[in-house]
Amino acid sequence: MKKVHITYFVHGTTTDNEAGLSSGWSDVGLSDLGKKQNLDLKELIKRSKFDIVFTSDLRRAKETANFVFNGTKIIEDKRLRELNYGVLQGAREEEIVYEKHISNRFPNGESLKDVEKRMKEFLDYLKNNYSGKHVAVVAHKAPQLALDVLLNGMTWNQAIENDWRHKKAWKPGWDYLLEC
Repeated sequence: MKKVHITYFVHGTTTDNEAGLSSGWSDVGLSDLGKKQNLDLKELIKRSKFDIVFTSDLRRAKETANFVFNGTKIIEDKRLRELNYGVLQGAREEEIVYEKHISNRFPNGESLKDVEKRMKEFLDYLKNNYSGKHVAVVAHKAPQLALDVLLNGMTWNQAIENDWRHKKAWKPGWDYLLEC
């Protein structure tokens, strides 16, 4: 059975990250640290080969994708956006409680189930168009957690609890397999 090999990368640190703010759909750029992280990531994965790169259409992800994967075809995809925090866009990180918004939308925003639906549509697109390929994805926290739900069989609570960000366990890419 053919599969799509997905390697998921999170964008570098942003100015909002450094200020303890949650960007959501705000289109913030990378900080100097984020740019250095991109340089380090490019070095760490220089021997990896990808058939194509998909990135969120938000600036922080595009900056990461364009720097790290320069020379590989890059496609922007709005379905890879971060969770829309609605009126809490730009709020302090501690105000964004994912566990309370699995099914309940943020006021004027989305729920994690909405992100899951977007990511399911994206995975169906990959399945139909990139079978047998190695795909890089550059995006955000909520879409990555949705992959844990959709491809690793976790519940949303398990995905949130096991999120690498809680353990400070970053790595240069997370691998997922999508059966076609």
